[in-house]
Amino acid sequence: GAPKISIFLKPPGVISPGGSTTICCICQRGSGNFVLYKDGHRLHTLEQSGSRAEFSISNATYKDKGTYNCHYLEGGTVLARSDDLDVMVTEIHFPEPDFSVLPGHEVTAGDQVIFRCTTTHLSTGCFLYLEGQIQAQVFIREQDDYNFSRVQRGDGGRYSCQCFTRNASMEWSAVSKSLDLVVR
Repeated sequence: GAPKISIFLKPPGVISPGGSTTICCICQRGSGNFVLYKDGHRLHTLEQSGSRAEFSISNATYKDKGTYNCHYLEGGTVLARSDDLDVMVTEIHFPEPDFSVLPGHEVTAGDQVIFRCTTTHLSTGCFLYLEGQIQAQVFIREQDDYNFSRVQRGDGGRYSCQCFTRNASMEWSAVSKSLDLVVR
């Protein structure tokens, strides 16, 4: 079957002007090439190490925002396309939230895990990021906690969170420090 490509930001989150991030593309096959597209236009053939290719955005400007995806080619034929990755570049208006995980960094499969993302800033929603995933989980309403009722092995990884105000201008916090969750 066709190879699967994943695309994600490392570190994840909304980027401030002047900030930096890396777009990562991963495919289980390792012999072809990755080409990065932005808003439907071909940008670069990516340098690859093994099954992974990376594109760095440094000193970000508003021109860097857009929808990116990776195509995987062998012999000039596109074998797979990644999902779309939306990159946002916007001013950061308040400091990073405090981020913690309960009961701790190492848990057993089946345990309940609570991610806590707290900001002193007036009301916000927050996003929970897992490095390697496109989709962020949203902390709903005013609550600071995101509950995983029963964690599985695949839920382990490097997490961070980022908050925003729900006013007309949608102001963002910086991204929290990341923490690693190990599921045994």
